[in-house]
Amino acid sequence: MLSSESLHSPACSRSNSQASIDSASMEDFWREIESIKENSMGGQEEQTPAEVKPVDEGELEAEWLQDVGLSALISGDEEEDGKALLSTLTRTQAAAVKKRYNTYTQTMRKKNKQSVRDVREIFGVSESSQGDTCDSHTTQLDNTQEEKDLQGILKTSGSSPDDASLNSTTLSHGSQDEERSFAVPRIGSMSILETIQDITVHSNGSADPGRSVQNSVTDDDYLEKNIPPEAEELSFEVSYSEMVTEVPKRNKFKKSDFKKEDYVLTKFIVQKTRLGLTEAGDLSAEDMKKIRHLSLIELTAFFDAFGIQLKRNKTEKVKGRDNGIFGVPLTVLLDNDRKKDPEVKVPLVLQKFFEKVEESGLESEGIFRLSGCTAKVKQYREELDAKFNADKFKWDKMCHREAAVMLKAFFRELPTSLFPVEYIPAFITLMERGPHIKVQFQALHLMVMALPDANRDSAQALMTFFNKVIANESKNRMSIWNISTVMAPNLFFSRSKHSDPEELLLASTAAHIIRLMLKYQKILWKIPSFLITQVRRMNEATMLLKKQLPSVKKLLRRKTIEREVTSPKTAKVLQKSPSSRRMSDVPEGVIRVHAPLLSKVSMAIQLNSQTKAKDILAKFQYENSHGSSECIKIQNQRLYEIGGNIGQHCLDPDAYILDVYHVNPQAEWVIKPQSSF
Repeated sequence: MLSSESLHSPACSRSNSQASIDSASMEDFWREIESIKENSMGGQEEQTPAEVKPVDEGELEAEWLQDVGLSALISGDEEEDGKALLSTLTRTQAAAVKKRYNTYTQTMRKKNKQSVRDVREIFGVSESSQGDTCDSHTTQLDNTQEEKDLQGILKTSGSSPDDASLNSTTLSHGSQDEERSFAVPRIGSMSILETIQDITVHSNGSADPGRSVQNSVTDDDYLEKNIPPEAEELSFEVSYSEMVTEVPKRNKFKKSDFKKEDYVLTKFIVQKTRLGLTEAGDLSAEDMKKIRHLSLIELTAFFDAFGIQLKRNKTEKVKGRDNGIFGVPLTVLLDNDRKKDPEVKVPLVLQKFFEKVEESGLESEGIFRLSGCTAKVKQYREELDAKFNADKFKWDKMCHREAAVMLKAFFRELPTSLFPVEYIPAFITLMERGPHIKVQFQALHLMVMALPDANRDSAQALMTFFNKVIANESKNRMSIWNISTVMAPNLFFSRSKHSDPEELLLASTAAHIIRLMLKYQKILWKIPSFLITQVRRMNEATMLLKKQLPSVKKLLRRKTIEREVTSPKTAKVLQKSPSSRRMSDVPEGVIRVHAPLLSKVSMAIQLNSQTKAKDILAKFQYENSHGSSECIKIQNQRLYEIGGNIGQHCLDPDAYILDVYHVNPQAEWVIKPQSSF
């Protein structure tokens, strides 16, 4: 994408693209490109990508299926997680999976490379299903064998034609009941998810609006007071792709002109539900992996809703270094750092770069435009590579200018860019079609949620740092737009060559994406609630798949989790999980909260409709307030929901715990320190 071959501002007339802006407004970008070329230090930064063999569309779709956690569709392995994931998909998500799977199977059959296994064999489906009609925004498919195969997966049906019928057709926008829009694996004539505690889920991925569990609260309860007219409410409760399918009909989103001035960016007010908001770092690693899978499926479905193909070229592979600092993959750096600090999420060297700039450079004019002393930068690079991991590098001799230069080089020299460059063309097309900033944010939000943990955590730390720089704009002359244009060639890079007009378009789009990330820093890292709902259902389905009894008749008699708990035979299975609790331990509406690090280690809490997480923390603080050290401890503690249908969930202090309890009655409740960078 943003290649170092482009040394001069291209002569390019303004196109119809919303992302196109004149070369003058990209002056910082082109200056940065020239600086990168001039300071490449004898080719030290130039890394030659490994030779990439041409790949066909089928192979790209196979890679996509693997990336979203559906490798079982290719390998033929029995995988509970794959079945559970398919059971949670909304209509638009299911259509996206179907489309890619059909492309994969058709390509493989045409090439006669291998005999593609009938998908019904993978999940034990005995009868083929009838074809559906895809969403209007997806390619119409005939009732082929591939289509039947995938629908077999989405059903996981039983032994008879009647049993094989879906609760709903998951790939149609027809007259189906919205409450039946999920593709649900089946056992015999009964849907697996029918045995899960009944929380009705709609096509948008959120719970039934009629239930108090997921109801949105009023503006008076949660939204900012005196909202200015230009502010817009943003909901995380509804699947973005499902929401977009209605947009063309309503003509809701207006085209907004692309301008570099910050005031043109809409102010969003996030609607907070009674379950609160969840940061990306608030879930367990396993659940975040599921969030990434679902986010990539949702992002693909989101672009499908606009008729935009999220084309992914084969990723350019550059062999990263195994040691040192520069050119080393983030995961390798973190593995080394965790030998010193097991909880670290952002590379320690990156944190040191932030600290050096913050010490004396936040008010330095043009801090990220300056190139620094080339000789010193080269010397420090070599010393960091050799001495940092041994804690022998002397940071006091480095000034903020060299730290800023090396921070940019650090990201530029990563084996793969911090953000996925292959998605930029889809973003360009999206902005060319002129949707509102809200739609652009939603696409960016999903892209961020789909990032690997190391990339997402580093990106969040970087944007937090840059907002500190921007806060001193009156002295350092670094606005959001200045930072965005300077960092675009460092964060979004490609070693491919492009024409001058294409280069300008790619550059301006990359800069705009960074600007959106900086502007919406406070909400960008919060996980959409509809994805958390899907993760809960996925975990419930996985548990039930693992607990299948030999006799189908016995399973059919168990309609809910509560009934399973009362059975002595299944109770033994439940007790194997640390999240399980016997319903007789405490009365309904009472939870036992554990605080192993405090002097008051356990307490039974009677919940009511107004009990919040922060109220429980306050109660523990009061009970442990005899010593000053305990008061200090409790300030760093958070209430966690652990087990049941979630791995681990650090709760929003404003979350209403009775509502969380209703969503996950099998959870344990623990007060412990919140993890941080």
